[in-house]
Amino acid sequence: MTMISEPDMPAIDIGNQEQREPVATEKFSKAKTIAVIVAGGALLITGINMAAAVYLYRGMSDLRFVEARLEQLGAFEQRIAARLDTVNNGFQSRFEKLDSQLQGSFNEIDAGIARLGQSMPVAGGEAMPSAEEASEIATSTLAQAPEALDGESEPGVIEAPAPRRRIASASPPAPSSNYQRIQQPDGKVYYRRIN
Repeated sequence: MTMISEPDMPAIDIGNQEQREPVATEKFSKAKTIAVIVAGGALLITGINMAAAVYLYRGMSDLRFVEARLEQLGAFEQRIAARLDTVNNGFQSRFEKLDSQLQGSFNEIDAGIARLGQSMPVAGGEAMPSAEEASEIATSTLAQAPEALDGESEPGVIEAPAPRRRIASASPPAPSSNYQRIQQPDGKVYYRRIN
C-alpha cells in the first residue's frame, strides 16, 4: 500500500508508547468496590433481621394463640366441674329419695306384718297369741296329750293346728362398706368412696 506523507508533519508511532493508567480512576474503583461490599453486607444483615422478625412475629402469634386456648381450657374445666357437681347433687338427691322410699316401704311392711299378727284370728276366733303365749299353749297341749289318747276328749271339739311361729322381719341391709355417707350442715348428703 502506498503511503502519502507530508514532510512537514511529524509521524506518530502508536506501537512504541507505554500505556499509562490514571491514578484517580484506580482510587475510584477501590472505593466503589468497598462501597458495594458494605452495601451488600448491610443488605444481607437487613434481610436476616427481617426473616428473624417474621419468625419472631409468628412465634409470638402462636404463643398468644396457645395462651388464649389455655384460658378457654380453664373456663372449660370450670364448666365441667359445675356440671359434675350438678350431676352429683342429682344422684345424691335421688339416692336420698330412694332411701326414704325404701325406709317407708320397710316401715309399711313391718306395720302390715304387725297388724296381720294382731288381727289374724285363730280357729276359735281369738287373736293370735304372742310368742310367749304360744310356748305356754304348746307345753299345756303336750301335757294334755295323754288325756286325749285315753279318749276323754269331747267329740265336738276340733283341735286347732299349732299357730305359726312369727318370723322376725329382717332389718334393712347395712350400707355398703365401700362408701361413706357424709351429711353436710345444709342437709346435703355426699357419698365418698373408701379405698
